[in-house]
Amino acid sequence: MSEISTKPYLLRAIYEWCTDNGYTPYLAAAVDAQTRVPREFVKNGEIVLNISFTATSGLKMDNDFVNFNARFGGVSREISIPVDNVVAIYARENGQGMAFEVSKLPARDDEIVSVEESLKSPALSAVPPVEGETTPGAEGPGPDDNNDPPKKGGRPTLTRIK
Repeated sequence: MSEISTKPYLLRAIYEWCTDNGYTPYLAAAVDAQTRVPREFVKNGEIVLNISFTATSGLKMDNDFVNFNARFGGVSREISIPVDNVVAIYARENGQGMAFEVSKLPARDDEIVSVEESLKSPALSAVPPVEGETTPGAEGPGPDDNNDPPKKGGRPTLTRIK
């Protein structure tokens, strides 16, 4: 039987210490394909998150993952971070906390985007024309083409009916 890492226990202890002292606990994590975080906030393959009671909902710090819901721009997002990817946990107010070694190197931003794109559903693409067919607009305007901009209606009016 393999020995359980001390890392998840230390994460929970520092979190509890922060909350007991009225500090705001922040979690820094390396982002890879198994990390579910808003990618627009990832910088240099890492993300820093406020994991305080007021910033999260349903925070669960188990031995393998840190899971919670948080709002980003008013939209609730489900966050899941492998414990192995946690770089540090610390108090925002004084910087006290603990940093950890991460066994895997964090992914670069362009690698994260390519992983996300590979997980998306297939996209639509243009189909090449069949021999002898022409694409409208490819050889000049077709019969239905109208180069004039669409006409806009006037201001809406309110009509009172008695």
